[in-house]
Amino acid sequence: MKEIIQINSISDSHEFLGLDKPKHPLISVLRTSTVLENFDVDNFKYSLGLFQISLKVNCPCSIVSYGRNSYDYQEGAMIFTAPNQVLEFKKEEVVEDNEGWTLAFHPDLIRKSELGKNIEKFNFFSYASNEALHLSEEEQKTVTEIVAKIEKEFSQNLDAHSQTLIISNLELLLNYCVRFYDRQFYTRTNLNQDIASRFEQLIKEYYFLEKQLESGIPTVQYFGEQMNMSSNYLSDLLKKETGQSTQDHIHKFIIEKAKNRLLNSKESASQIAYSLGFEYPQYFSKIFKKKTNMSPNEFRHHLN
Repeated sequence: MKEIIQINSISDSHEFLGLDKPKHPLISVLRTSTVLENFDVDNFKYSLGLFQISLKVNCPCSIVSYGRNSYDYQEGAMIFTAPNQVLEFKKEEVVEDNEGWTLAFHPDLIRKSELGKNIEKFNFFSYASNEALHLSEEEQKTVTEIVAKIEKEFSQNLDAHSQTLIISNLELLLNYCVRFYDRQFYTRTNLNQDIASRFEQLIKEYYFLEKQLESGIPTVQYFGEQMNMSSNYLSDLLKKETGQSTQDHIHKFIIEKAKNRLLNSKESASQIAYSLGFEYPQYFSKIFKKKTNMSPNEFRHHLN
């Protein structure tokens, strides 16, 4: 079993890669060509205590994560990793004129800012290995220009405005990536419809096989694993395609089954809750009322 190399700071990453000391203690931009020129280590696992945003252009390497899957890299592809994910680096054939880059920053950089409070809304930091962002030439130019501004800002003499400008440009970069992911969801609509259909098939199959009696209500993570994608990516994809997240779809499916049972059987609400996979009937009643504005018993008496 490979030892996992721990890299907890910007200084650690520069030292490990054989680069000069960083110009800022909490953020750095690493050029792929420079890194590969100085770096001879191959095929290792590492865990970063940093956020990492990478653009791959002719990259002679692959980053493997989330089991055995490699990132779905193509020309102008971006990947995002949050702190403490375990990744595996494999070096491949050398390619000249590499224009890729990696922007790495420590959580402390944004901890006291609005971006720090809202960083979790950028779900792509926890997307899985086959969910990279594929950019057009124009989109690639946009993100690279923003990164150049960030690099210029932390490379010059720091003043009272430096932190604000670095973070605001970083947030601008992330917001552009949200836009580009939305475009990617939209342009892959046929594939997304197939995934939505597959999800519906899986949840029907789950209850047809009565898996809920042993495993409880199906989770978002369960469907992500069954469909070989991260739970966040699946939820974002379904929301773009249908207007509802994975959790919304799960609850909607369960509530429809509950309505049928309430109107077509004499089972108590508690019995129905247990049969649908709820550990606590009170939780079933809470979700039912949230979705229908009535308790299960009120719904039964109102329509009977």
